[in-house]
Amino acid sequence: MLFAIICTDRPGAQDLRMATRAQHLAYMESQKASIQFAGPQLDTQGKPCGSLILLDVADMESAEGFAAADPYAGVNLFESVIIRPLRTVFRDGQLVE
Repeated sequence: MLFAIICTDRPGAQDLRMATRAQHLAYMESQKASIQFAGPQLDTQGKPCGSLILLDVADMESAEGFAAADPYAGVNLFESVIIRPLRTVFRDGQLVE
């Protein structure tokens, strides 16, 4: 099942994000079989201000566990984390519904 994990950084946390980035990327690499898409959200100056992850896992509990195990979560980078189930309607330019 697909889940969107939408994270918003705490204000002024850019240095914390950068200091934790290597651990975050290692974690993402270790979980790559479940990741459909992942990347930072950008502010108006083009700097990271959050994360967006599209995850394919069995259930909400698995998605919540994935988000909680992210090193960014461990250093309290995020002001908010929203996890929502997702249904694919378009993929690769094709209607799949």
